[in-house]
Amino acid sequence: MELVFTILLVITSSALILLVLLHKGRGGGLSDMFGGGVSSSLGGSSVAERNLDRLTVGIGAIWFACVVALGLLLAYGS
Repeated sequence: MELVFTILLVITSSALILLVLLHKGRGGGLSDMFGGGVSSSLGGSSVAERNLDRLTVGIGAIWFACVVALGLLLAYGS
């Protein structure tokens, strides 16, 4: 079980790095290369940017759960 959480942690860590790099910074970002530069009139952010935010939060929650699970397995596992 520890191996499964470790592999999942590596995968989600890599995905988080990629997703954070895709976010738009102050002067634009890599998301502009993939159509993130087209803005919507609602809220000032594009649909692509909002979906990227949601995906980043979801992957971050999975990453956090893996860290907690691995910590508990290492602390209380046999």
